[in-house]
Amino acid sequence: MNTHFERLLERAEQLMARIESVLPQPLGAPDWSASVAFRYRKRSSGHGVLEPVRQVAHMRLADLQEIDGQKEKVQRNTVQFVQGVPANNVLLTGARGTGKSSLVKACLNAYADQGLRLIEVDKADLVDLPDIVDVVADRPERFVVFCDDLSFEDGEPGYKALKSILDGSVSAVGQNVLIYATSNRRHLLPEYLKENLSYTHTADGEVHPGEVVEEKISLSERFGLWVSFYPFSQDEYLTIVGQWLSSFGVSAEATEAARPAALVWALERGSRSGRVAYQFARDYAGTHVTLG
Repeated sequence: MNTHFERLLERAEQLMARIESVLPQPLGAPDWSASVAFRYRKRSSGHGVLEPVRQVAHMRLADLQEIDGQKEKVQRNTVQFVQGVPANNVLLTGARGTGKSSLVKACLNAYADQGLRLIEVDKADLVDLPDIVDVVADRPERFVVFCDDLSFEDGEPGYKALKSILDGSVSAVGQNVLIYATSNRRHLLPEYLKENLSYTHTADGEVHPGEVVEEKISLSERFGLWVSFYPFSQDEYLTIVGQWLSSFGVSAEATEAARPAALVWALERGSRSGRVAYQFARDYAGTHVTLG
């Protein structure tokens, strides 16, 4: 009888263990010494984890050319943050491949030795941001929660979660967290021509957006600092190409000779972005070294 009861008890314990394994678990702290950057990931079981980034992208502020104004704003805000004085959440918007994400990564590398840390979160997981904030609340480091290529479609749950957080819940929990986000959309939501019909005009000629438009701009307005990026001119593009070729050890003479090929490369891709310049420089430098 006792043996039968013990077997039932053992099976019950096994069943409870299996049930507990699929239930949501509190977010645990990672090994903070493992890296200066972390990714928040959801497992198939629904559990969230903070994974250390073993190989952090090596990007320096000096590597980023032709965005001096944008670099000054984000760098200044980041310095304020790591020094423990008031700083803003940042929204970096504009043309693709112009250095938005690279600027955030370069700031991490520049100030990691002063306690700056980065946690990358996908927009789909923004609903879990309060849990992340709770985990880092008592840490001495300063954490930038980074959401790259942020945009929402109507009705996505992450939109309202982020809006609520930017309204003050992050700062209410602790002063060691800021949100940096990049987007190709200034207002983070799709905008349609028909929405212009919701604008109203007062008797004195003032224009007021309708409720739909107001809602779409309300999220981006909650970021304290807006930084806009613009497409590069041909000369700016060639300057960026030259900077990357130099960083890869290509001589000044070879860099000058590469200008026509760099323009063709951009023409083939339909873009003179910093990303295209970097890709060309890698291709040209690899060929140059091989042939040299």
